[in-house]
Amino acid sequence: MLFVACVLLMLTQEMPCLASSRSPSPVALAGPSNQTANEELEALLTWKFELDSQSRYTLSSWNGSNPCSWRGVDCDSFGSIVSLNLSDSAIHGTLHHLNFSLLPNLIALKLANNSLFGNIPPSMALLAKLTHLDLSRNNLSGNILTQLVSLRSLQVLNLSNNNFNGPIPNEIGSLSNLTDLFLSANNLSGRISGEIGRLQSLKYLELQNNRITGPIPSSIGNMSSLIEVWLYDNQLVGAIPEEIGMLGSLSILDLSGNCLDGYIPKTLGNLSNLAFLYLYQNQLSGPIPLEVGGMRSLESLQLRFNDLIGPIPSSIGNLSNLKYISLRKNKLSGPIPSSIGNLSNLNILRLDYNNLFGPIPWSIGNLSYLKHLILFNNSLSGFVPKEIGKLGLLSKLRLDMNNLEGFLPIEMNNLTSLTRLDLSYNNFVGQLPQEICSGQALVRFIAMNNHFTGPIPKSLRNCSNLYRVRLNNNVLKGNITDALGVYSYLDYLELSNNDLYGELPPTLGECRNLTSLIISNNRISGTIPPQVGDMNQLRRLDLSSNDIVGEIPKELGKLKLLVELSLDYNRLEGHILQEIGALSSLQKLNIARNNLSGSIPTELGGCSNLLFLNLSGNNLDKSIPVEIDNLRSLQVLDLSQNLLTGEIPRRFAQLHRLEILNLSHNQLSGSIELAFGDMVSLTSIDISYNELEGPLPNVPAFQNATIEVVRGNRGLCGVIASLKPCTATTSKGKNKNKKLLLILIPTLSCLLSLLLIVGILRIVCQRLRKTEPSSNNGSNENLWAVLTFNGNMVYESIIEATGEFDAKYCIGVGGQGSVYKAQLQTGEIVAVKKFKEAVEVKIASEKAFEREIHALIEARHRNIIKLYGFCSSSRHSFLVYEFLESGSLKDVLNDEERMTSFNWNKRVNVIKGVACALSYMHHECSPPIVHRDVSSKNILMDEQYEAHVSDFGAAKVLQPYSSDWTSFASTFGYAAPELAYTMKVTEKCDVYSFGMVTLEVIIGRHPGDLISSLASSASSSSSNSTASCWPLKQALDQRIPYPDGDTLGQVAFIVKMAFTCLSAKPEHRPSMQQVSQEISA
Repeated sequence: MLFVACVLLMLTQEMPCLASSRSPSPVALAGPSNQTANEELEALLTWKFELDSQSRYTLSSWNGSNPCSWRGVDCDSFGSIVSLNLSDSAIHGTLHHLNFSLLPNLIALKLANNSLFGNIPPSMALLAKLTHLDLSRNNLSGNILTQLVSLRSLQVLNLSNNNFNGPIPNEIGSLSNLTDLFLSANNLSGRISGEIGRLQSLKYLELQNNRITGPIPSSIGNMSSLIEVWLYDNQLVGAIPEEIGMLGSLSILDLSGNCLDGYIPKTLGNLSNLAFLYLYQNQLSGPIPLEVGGMRSLESLQLRFNDLIGPIPSSIGNLSNLKYISLRKNKLSGPIPSSIGNLSNLNILRLDYNNLFGPIPWSIGNLSYLKHLILFNNSLSGFVPKEIGKLGLLSKLRLDMNNLEGFLPIEMNNLTSLTRLDLSYNNFVGQLPQEICSGQALVRFIAMNNHFTGPIPKSLRNCSNLYRVRLNNNVLKGNITDALGVYSYLDYLELSNNDLYGELPPTLGECRNLTSLIISNNRISGTIPPQVGDMNQLRRLDLSSNDIVGEIPKELGKLKLLVELSLDYNRLEGHILQEIGALSSLQKLNIARNNLSGSIPTELGGCSNLLFLNLSGNNLDKSIPVEIDNLRSLQVLDLSQNLLTGEIPRRFAQLHRLEILNLSHNQLSGSIELAFGDMVSLTSIDISYNELEGPLPNVPAFQNATIEVVRGNRGLCGVIASLKPCTATTSKGKNKNKKLLLILIPTLSCLLSLLLIVGILRIVCQRLRKTEPSSNNGSNENLWAVLTFNGNMVYESIIEATGEFDAKYCIGVGGQGSVYKAQLQTGEIVAVKKFKEAVEVKIASEKAFEREIHALIEARHRNIIKLYGFCSSSRHSFLVYEFLESGSLKDVLNDEERMTSFNWNKRVNVIKGVACALSYMHHECSPPIVHRDVSSKNILMDEQYEAHVSDFGAAKVLQPYSSDWTSFASTFGYAAPELAYTMKVTEKCDVYSFGMVTLEVIIGRHPGDLISSLASSASSSSSNSTASCWPLKQALDQRIPYPDGDTLGQVAFIVKMAFTCLSAKPEHRPSMQQVSQEISA
């Protein structure tokens, strides 16, 4: 040892430069220098102190001089950092202060599921030894740096679930060692470069949930190591490349939610290892290739929501490993192949919404593991095979909306696992399976609209999990008393239009969650059990057309949520309950054709939401109570065939929404002219066989009436044929009385204050004579109006209520003008649509214009705002509409506070409502009416988020198979493109606007940018489908939770339909009738 020390001393003295140098020791030659170790430590500590306090606390172990002992840090045997794993550590901050150039030996960097934000720093590209990079589930953004592709050692790259944008770098193909590439759930755009085909070691490719466009490159066929390919929810177009059939190791192929078109390539049959094939929600056409039978490992085949045609190939029977088949919502035809019975492992079979015909194959009984058999909405015929009884695990069976017939096999009693059975809308006969609920699992049992006979299945009595039962419109017989049990979860029970007898069991009162009880048109007898009043969730009670006797139990007054009460056509006695007046939610009350007596209770005026009231065919006496004028929403009133006496209350005139009135066959007396005032919405009237007198009122219902509706009144006079004319003296006297009333209106406002507003709100479908110009008020010059009384008065009232259209009363601006809120002296509120320019009604066209206004006024639909009339002068022209307080659809979409309640179900209902309204205007009005300005501003919302289309005032009435020419009047951003150069208005213009509104509801804002970007993509694409595709998940309104289950399917289908409506060529757009039927199916 002494010798060695002396030698070293001599060497040190002789070579001072060498001794003082920083040459590594023999050990250091294999590991890092102290400087490198210090730099690694410094890099981590610098980053730590730039993070927030919580993150620093998480990294509290990061202190001292040995980073190899710190949390998430791994070193090699020489003490150099080779792995940094802080996944799921709640780290919040950026990567900009982590100097990757000081970590040259890093092999693995895992920072997944944190709160990192900002861009990837360029220094990360210096990690030449990096094999594993996982930054998934953060908030990182910016482009994926092309420098990253210089990481040639990289095997796993996971940047999924971030906010990266821009294209995938073409240079990605140079990462030849890459086995896993995860870029899903970002905002990546652009095309998939053909260079990706160079990744021949890649096993897992996940690019789903982005905005990637263009076709799938054919070079994907070179990636022979691929096991899983996930490309769903992008904007991919074009055909599925045949080269995919070369990927022999492929186990999962998911291309769903794109805009792929063309045929399914036959080469997919070569994928013998493929277990999951998801091609649903595209635009694929043509037949399902016979070669599909070659995918012998397939477990799930999902081709739903495409345009596939032709038969289901029999070769599908070769796929013995299949567990899930969904071919729904296509255009498949032909029979269900019997070979489907070979799929012994099948759990779910969905073939609904196709054009399949022929019988259900008996071989279906071989599917012993089947849980869901969904075949509804086809054209299947023949009998249900008895072999279906072998499906002991079956929980859902839907055969509804087919042409099936005959008896149900007794073997169906073996289906003890059923939770849902739907047999409705077929031609079945015989008895229902009596033991269908012997397994106590049944939740939904629907068998309506068939020809079933016999009793209600006895097993239903103890079927405690029932939620919905509809057996209506059959010929069921038997005693209902013993057939029904206690159902804690039952929500809906309908047994109407059968031949059931017996008494209603008192145990019904224990069904506390029941919202609808409908047992009309049977032979039910006995009394209504008072226990019915315990069903406090009940909204609809219909026991009409039975043999029920006794009095109406006062306990019904406890049903505070009741919307409909129908007890008509029974043998009820006693008085009408005063307690009914407390049912403030009631909209329909029908107790006609009974033996009720006494007077109409004044408390009935408390039912302020009542729309339909029918008390006809009883023995009611005394006078009509004046409180009936509180029923301001009433549309139908029938008091006929009673013993009512006295005069018709003059306050009847305040029922300004009343459309149908029948007071016939009573003992009413007195003059009727003042009682009807200006009930301009009244379209049907019958006052026959009373003791009424005087001139007929000047309202359309009487002007258009026949002698039949006034017959049997000795004192009536008027212009109706066979009715005696009024004498000049009588008419003059009556006119003087009317003028006197108009003068006295301000002082008698408690009685007649609403007479003026009724005239304004309910302008009839006729034109009075043109008023002479007024020398005292130039604003009334050349006034023209579709009104029931003096046009000057209406005009001046609106002018006064809006401050001559002062901007402070303006609540909306559209393509044709502005909308004003007008609150009149009576407190009533109307919406006034003022056109940008006064509408000149020429004498030659008055008749035609009047017919147009008539068509609009007569439109009656729950999703359409009522038009009350039109008024015009040389200065102003306006329409008067019903007013809704909750604002427009645009207002709702812009109101952040309302987003939580405006959920996906409500949005779907809004879209369905608008479609239904437009379908009504186009296809049920004669002649049809085009809106011309469908936009979110012109769709008004009520408190329940029910849509009401407004502003039909610009519509032109079209004769069948014709078109109309007009000046451009649509709101910018909603108008069909052809209007810019043809000015030719057809129903297809509304269809286009509907498509725009639909997308606006779905994404929460106007879709203009989206449509523009898709149009731009289409111009550079060989596929015509680019403009009809989008990234569903990213585009949905992010302010509310992502839809799931059936709702997601509905939204996806509605989006697809919306893009069909946006076709550039009008002839390629569907009709609104087609749209409404499709999205409501």
